[in-house]
Amino acid sequence: MERLKLVLQYFQSNSESISNGICIILALVSVKLYTSFDFNCPCLPQYNKLYSLGVMIVPPIILFFLGVLVNRHTGVMMDEWMRPTGNRSKNPAVVKYLFSAMLQRALLAPMVWILVTLLDGKIFICAFSVSVDPALFSGLPNSTGLEVIKIMAKVPCKEDVIFRNSSFRKAVSRYIRCYSQAVGWSILLFLIVLGAMGRLIKPYFDDHATGLQTRYWSNYLDVEQKLFDETCVLHARDFARKCVVQFFEDMREDAILRLPHPPFISNFQDEWEDEEEERLHGVTKQEQVDQLLNKWYYSKPELDVTRIAHRPRTCVTWKDRDGKTLYSDV
Repeated sequence: MERLKLVLQYFQSNSESISNGICIILALVSVKLYTSFDFNCPCLPQYNKLYSLGVMIVPPIILFFLGVLVNRHTGVMMDEWMRPTGNRSKNPAVVKYLFSAMLQRALLAPMVWILVTLLDGKIFICAFSVSVDPALFSGLPNSTGLEVIKIMAKVPCKEDVIFRNSSFRKAVSRYIRCYSQAVGWSILLFLIVLGAMGRLIKPYFDDHATGLQTRYWSNYLDVEQKLFDETCVLHARDFARKCVVQFFEDMREDAILRLPHPPFISNFQDEWEDEEEERLHGVTKQEQVDQLLNKWYYSKPELDVTRIAHRPRTCVTWKDRDGKTLYSDV
């Protein structure tokens, strides 16, 4: 249970971890879909390859675009690429980094699908059974009067009557499956070696400081957008509360019940109103909200927080009658 909590905390820590978790889930879904998929080869010379290529190519394309769709890097990258320059210049390195991260995660599920189909071998048998030379195997059924190419096209169909009590179909299937698994393991080995070599060689050709800067600002864009969205949600909630309260205040009858008003209620109400005004940030009209959102898109603030980071604060110092400092928070 503790390990499960640690895993969940990792995937909830930041958007990159969430994207990794979604991509892993998509990869597992692709495996589950393949194992649940009812693969029925048409066993016809003119359709076997077409059907096999469809099963091999179409699902990975769907999984790829699904990975692009659910990846948060996609939205951040497109926002940074398409936004007007405004007060903040664009960084092509950050866009390139986000595109690379999005592409790597989106390709995981399609590659898993392709590797699983190759290691299983059914699609290879359906696609290339016609291309195998039947002379390499003994026991070719020739009592049915069918052409050899049609007999070879029926190799994936083990229920066919022409292969009853015949070892020919099993021999051809094993032969093609060996090639399919060899191709699958070769692709997997190539990807692992490519990834390892990339990790080993990259430090020699890449500036580590530049890489840290690119990674920092890509994470900054993601965090900035999330904080802006959260602030907009809080503002919208307070703005809606104010509108509703104001509506009911306007509909209230003019009759007023005059009673003594305790001062602590007035103080509490003033504090509550001040807190509400602080959350609204002085934006209290629809035109102001539209202007704020328009300015956020067309003129992002420059990356300089010196003014708010060094704004003056009140410092308190206590002295005795002789002027000696007793306490100071300076």
